[in-house]
Amino acid sequence: MSKDINLDKLKTYPIAKRKSEVSYKDFAKPPLKNAAFSDFYDSLPRILSGTSFRQVVDAVISARKRKKPVIAMMGSHVIKCGLNPVIIELINRKIITAIALNGSGAIHDFEIALIGKTSEDVEEALEDGSFGMAKETALYLNGAMGEAVEKDIGAGLAIGQVIEEEKLSFRKLSLLYNCARQGIPATVHIAIGTDIIHQHPSSDGAALGEASLRDFHNFIDVVAGLGDGGVVLNIGSSVILPEVFLKALNVARNLGHKVRNFTACNFDMINHYRPYQNVVKRPTKSGGSGYTIIGHHEIMIPLLAQAVIEKI
Repeated sequence: MSKDINLDKLKTYPIAKRKSEVSYKDFAKPPLKNAAFSDFYDSLPRILSGTSFRQVVDAVISARKRKKPVIAMMGSHVIKCGLNPVIIELINRKIITAIALNGSGAIHDFEIALIGKTSEDVEEALEDGSFGMAKETALYLNGAMGEAVEKDIGAGLAIGQVIEEEKLSFRKLSLLYNCARQGIPATVHIAIGTDIIHQHPSSDGAALGEASLRDFHNFIDVVAGLGDGGVVLNIGSSVILPEVFLKALNVARNLGHKVRNFTACNFDMINHYRPYQNVVKRPTKSGGSGYTIIGHHEIMIPLLAQAVIEKI
């Protein structure tokens, strides 16, 4: 050892004086047979995502009590993994006050309303060019875009109204139907060329664009009310809805709305750049809280819903 390095001269201190980031007081509680959900929730560790999850739950509850928006922005996987009944219950209980879908989310939601099924085998159908060629999906949804233009409404409301007017067999399982029935803002944000209905001759680019642009304006109106206690949840959209949210927030602030001090949370199965930057980090920089919760939607969203409902 070098003569200049004498470990006997190291300065130490009592461990009791050290700041420790983990304490036994925050540990999980052992599982109990036949425990109530509230017991399970209270047993979660108060460390890392265990703390973040509780803070998101509390923010949603606070927003509801204060009648502030709770916006659920959702990718189509939320629908495809069977969560419509959970989201609908949160809508019925006035916990979620607005939803935003991308184009594929609207398609899967409509197909559930139509036949109670959705999501084809893309790899198999792509071999013979039959992917996305279901006749009814295209005719109904492209028709709804035309009706949106005629009625001067957005794409989300137009689809919800079509589902209601046609009395589709499984309409009660549709997010857009339930929002239209209850007057809950439901917006659809379309990127032309990304959805199966754009392949069909019934697709009208002008109608798609106008219906989606109106929903963007409707979404700005919802986002403008987030300040001082609202909540925005991005669930499984890695590109479209985080980009839409960022622009909607910017327009709302540009028009003088003080959209700060709200809670933003991204629920997803893996980390993505845009949800973190455009929902969690940048929008809350000047006030508010941002969280990222990683886990499968089919587990995490029912957990969130049950935790909120139990506490309310």
